[in-house]
Amino acid sequence: MTATTPTSGIPTTGREWHLVARPEGWPKPEDFALREVPVGEPGPGQVLVRNLYMSVDPYMRGRMNDVKSYLPPFKLDHPMNGGAVGQVIASNAEGVAVGDHVLHFAGWREYATVDAEHAVTVDPAAAPLSAYLGVLGMTGLTAYAGLLEVASFKEGDVVFVSGAAGAVGSEVGQIAKLKGASRVIGSAGSDEKVRLLTQEYGFDAAFNYKEGPVAEQLKEAAPDGIDVYFDNVGGEHLEAAIGRMNVHGRITICGMIAQYNATEPPAAPRNLALVIGKRLRIQGMLVQDHQHLQQRFVEEVGGWLREGKLHYRETVVKGIDSAVDAFLGMLRGENIGKMIVALND
Repeated sequence: MTATTPTSGIPTTGREWHLVARPEGWPKPEDFALREVPVGEPGPGQVLVRNLYMSVDPYMRGRMNDVKSYLPPFKLDHPMNGGAVGQVIASNAEGVAVGDHVLHFAGWREYATVDAEHAVTVDPAAAPLSAYLGVLGMTGLTAYAGLLEVASFKEGDVVFVSGAAGAVGSEVGQIAKLKGASRVIGSAGSDEKVRLLTQEYGFDAAFNYKEGPVAEQLKEAAPDGIDVYFDNVGGEHLEAAIGRMNVHGRITICGMIAQYNATEPPAAPRNLALVIGKRLRIQGMLVQDHQHLQQRFVEEVGGWLREGKLHYRETVVKGIDSAVDAFLGMLRGENIGKMIVALND
């Protein structure tokens, strides 16, 4: 249990996860350490937050490598960070009160001292708090922007989504259907996930990529080709999608989880020359480039949720002690929907 100061109610210590070694290939539990650290009063313009839920996401694996990227690498022997939502227990900032719930980026710890300007107040009455880390959060905006803006989706398109039972992929497929796609196809890594895609999320077709070559299964599922491919996986999936793309098809590269733990550089798709004749557009995306869509995204997706038109799943793991296990499980595809760690156990 975390100790608490009787006079102020502010804890004296809290636990946080540190990266202690750079993983080579798949991360191991020994690469991380759960450490107890002091907790103090927030400084000017800051709030102290008791984290209730935190997110584990594929992009975090890249930050464990000491390489330059769009986000700086995690520092060794320092707390990692990521999306989290919690309740303010002390405030030294205008406009944020004790008791408010906020979304911020200081996850992987029980208590976070956050600059108020980097915390977004959220309403637990409008949606479950964990939803602000998934369907109404960064992953949801990734799906919304990646399909509608990056892939220039238009009514009547045939859409293929890899990693379709994950937090991003499941929302991409449903948004495509709601926006008038003529056919939506998804791939996933188990028969249970395949059933979820067709029976609950409304995909027209889905297949288990572990049961045979992706190219063959995609050809059967998309006999008339595809217009949009939303890539969460890379590798064999990307090559298969290029092979099935129609002329002027668009590909959004959101993630390539199939190679995040590879120790050797992967080969490029062997059919990359098809990009020329088919006049394909392949574009990578980062969600921070699409913040201008935030208000429209929340209004539209929030409306679909209230109307019961859009569905989502979460895989919730309890306790900060289990955060690394949740992260490793997410990399192995053990989650359905968003992987969330609930800290208020």
